[in-house]
Amino acid sequence: MELILNTYGTSLIKENGQLVVIHKDGKQIMPLDKLKTILVSKGAKLSSDAALLAIENEIEILFVDGIGKPQGRLWSIKYGSVSTIRRKQLDFTFSKAAVEWIKEILMQKIDNQIALLFSVSPIDWEFDKKMQKAIGRLNDYKTKIKARQSEIISDIAPSLRGWEGTASRNYFEIIALLMPKGYRFEGRSQHPATDVFNCVLNYGYGILYGKVEGALIKAGLDPYVGVMHREDYNRPVLVFDVIEKFRLWIDYVVVKLLMQSAINEDCFSIKKDGSYWLEALGKRILIQSVNDYFDEIISLNGLNRSRAVHINLYAQSFAQKILKFKN
Repeated sequence: MELILNTYGTSLIKENGQLVVIHKDGKQIMPLDKLKTILVSKGAKLSSDAALLAIENEIEILFVDGIGKPQGRLWSIKYGSVSTIRRKQLDFTFSKAAVEWIKEILMQKIDNQIALLFSVSPIDWEFDKKMQKAIGRLNDYKTKIKARQSEIISDIAPSLRGWEGTASRNYFEIIALLMPKGYRFEGRSQHPATDVFNCVLNYGYGILYGKVEGALIKAGLDPYVGVMHREDYNRPVLVFDVIEKFRLWIDYVVVKLLMQSAINEDCFSIKKDGSYWLEALGKRILIQSVNDYFDEIISLNGLNRSRAVHINLYAQSFAQKILKFKN
């Protein structure tokens, strides 16, 4: 369960040993045993007592921007990285093992994209030939990524980014054709979004960023030490690496919502500059849909767990991989 504080004047306080939301309509007690994350956006208030109570109960607190992307977080000091894993993480970053690791993530991302296209496209679709051509290109880029060899990631990172980016453009071209009229789009737009699809997708990715970053921190990893994105100064670059493995889950939720026309004109606004922004109703629909999807139990690597738990398990297994790494 996630608590979203995104209304001006809303406050979260501690009262009688419980977390209590105060808003214009009164008070609401939040169950500590069910609450996993608190998202705080501009205009909401959080007392220090409430923050400490959340930390004691291992409830994440994220401060997010207008597109749902974390800008800061509070967490327990017991999640802090130890010096051993940080040293190992740096050693791993500059190794051939890191090259193979990021290649596997990018290949998995392309496999995920192909799987999604097959799963959501209708039978006897009018654009089936275009889709098959795009899937052929995706497989070609996957083959190129697999074949590229290097001892360090910096030598091949531009090539990997180029192939991954072109594969994603082909993928989103087909996604656009799958959208009902009114939701179709020309391509990916991030800051700002220039259509409904990208507006919803960007917010969904913001939710995923928070989940992945939290999993990495809990596993003892430093989210600011990445592999392919390591040159992005003062940004959680490891999150940018790992998130590629899980983007499919957000893509699927957003595609299904829009194919069902679940996001209407009350869910977003269009600013004077033509940018699209998700509003309170749209955020509630998307966040609930993402949470429901992430709570579903699936089988992955022989384990039946929720998707949310699988992200944490992956972070833990990656941390163990780092600790066992030898140059």
